Amino acid sequence: FSMGSRLKHYMNDNGPLILDGGLATQLEAQGVHLQGDPLWSARLLHTNPQAIKDVHYRFLLSGADVITTATYQASITGFINHLNMSCEGARELLMSGVHLAKETVERFVSDCHPTAQRYFLVAGSVGPYGAFLHNGSEYTGAYAKEMSIEELKGWHRPHIDCLVAAGVDLIAFETIPSIKEAEALVEVLKEFPNSKAWLSFSCKDGRCISDGSPFTDAVQIANKSTQLVAVGVNCCSPAVVEPLLDSARSLLCPDMSWVVYPNSGEEWDRKTSASIPELSHTWIKQGAAMIGGCCRIGPADIADLKQQLRGSLTSAASPVRPD
Repeated sequence: FSMGSRLKHYMNDNGPLILDGGLATQLEAQGVHLQGDPLWSARLLHTNPQAIKDVHYRFLLSGADVITTATYQASITGFINHLNMSCEGARELLMSGVHLAKETVERFVSDCHPTAQRYFLVAGSVGPYGAFLHNGSEYTGAYAKEMSIEELKGWHRPHIDCLVAAGVDLIAFETIPSIKEAEALVEVLKEFPNSKAWLSFSCKDGRCISDGSPFTDAVQIANKSTQLVAVGVNCCSPAVVEPLLDSARSLLCPDMSWVVYPNSGEEWDRKTSASIPELSHTWIKQGAAMIGGCCRIGPADIADLKQQLRGSLTSAASPVRPD
């Protein structure tokens, strides 16, 4: 089985794959201070890898099928600049994100599922160039106007190379705010022909991605790739997911699914009217095959999602604690 056919087989037989939630959210819940750090949760690859493993473990315990690496804000340049590392040391640190996630999966299977047929995937997180800039531009994509596709490809290539070299199961292109950056990612992915990925956009409303382009245009960029298993949205309010998917429903390739992992949808004055678990059934009817959460979505929310989609939890029945 290729990774693509394994994913299809798994999703068809078992319903949607459940993704994890917000890594940084849970790290902060465990007492780690991340605010204002230009490396954000990626710094912990260097200073506290065990904290990352603990979060991965809690999400697995809550029912996640897919664990996302702590590499969203990781970059060779960022590690060299902020950790005073060599280029080789920075590469090894980025690759360690995959190793930590894989080690945690192995331990979880040994603790909780030694005879289970269920398998778990490690997705290598690749954030937008704006995440490195640490100025909020990952939610506007404004920087892409000043950069060529070749420059964006040059930025992302070494990070993808590290994740692939470390043996990641698939790549998660996350919170992508612009059409141009999506084009660059689809092009650079071809340089890693044996790799599969999903491509997920940040969106400003129920029709457009963050740079103002229609979501339909974003889906048509994804359709150009034979290596993408899913396209979709993350880090948006749950309320905008249904109209976004609906707007592009006629464009989705038969070989591709939707990936959906919004944030908690909180606004300053009120909570969103419906939660991810409640809305997940609608998204599945629309063709979503990967569902999880982003910012402010913790293990308890993923457990709720699991319960909503697959009935009673089995893995959380045995209270195995991470070290």
